[in-house]
Amino acid sequence: MELFVIAAVALVASLLTFFSGFGLGTILTPVLVIFFPVEIAIALTGIVHLLNNFFKIALVGKNINWRVGLRFGAMAVVGAFAGAKLLLYLSGDTSLYSYTIHDRTFSITTVKLIISILMIVFALFESIPALSKIQFSENKLFAGGIISGFFGGLSGNQGALRSMFLIRCGLSKEGFIATGILIACAVDLTRLSVYFSRLSIINIQDNLVVLITAIASAFTGAYLGSKLIKKVTLNFVQLTVTVMIILLAIGLGTGLI
Repeated sequence: MELFVIAAVALVASLLTFFSGFGLGTILTPVLVIFFPVEIAIALTGIVHLLNNFFKIALVGKNINWRVGLRFGAMAVVGAFAGAKLLLYLSGDTSLYSYTIHDRTFSITTVKLIISILMIVFALFESIPALSKIQFSENKLFAGGIISGFFGGLSGNQGALRSMFLIRCGLSKEGFIATGILIACAVDLTRLSVYFSRLSIINIQDNLVVLITAIASAFTGAYLGSKLIKKVTLNFVQLTVTVMIILLAIGLGTGLI
């Protein structure tokens, strides 16, 4: 059942990245958090996200705007390194508060609380029109790279912030998507290099089947998404997923998950 849920979510989330505001990490991370500790969920999502983005570059890479990608991506790498380091630091944190319900003990930790807040914030940014339409001028690309990279390294959520800065760069729809994928790859490579410095938190060998299943499903979703790229945004799906992510985030932040 666990593998089926993860496979289905990875496929649908990867498909949605082509024509909705949501990114793969935004949807997959909270689902993996149900089955794994939060730092492992973020690391596993990062691996799936990176390999899936490599696959998507093969599909749409010819549309990359290298000028924008390199300017934004260089700063995103710096931010991602700092964010990933902070995640590793927080992952060893002790419980902030514990409580008991029907003989079961639930703990609220710093990393769970921070990630749950970020999940809610980014879910809202990627689904509420007034927030998703916030834009910054092109001269803010360096600041945008650092900010989006930092949150990418810390929680895996980077798409919403990245889009706010890239949308003003005069890119075509295809160029916007391809350049965003390039930057996401740079962030993923950076944060995964930091995560892998603490291999014990990722536990790849024990989670290899889950990882392969999620990667294969994400590839399938990416391929389908590339064929449906002209479709309109799925507003109903966005709203439904937003509500689900917020509920999961509340469960994570209160220690229930």
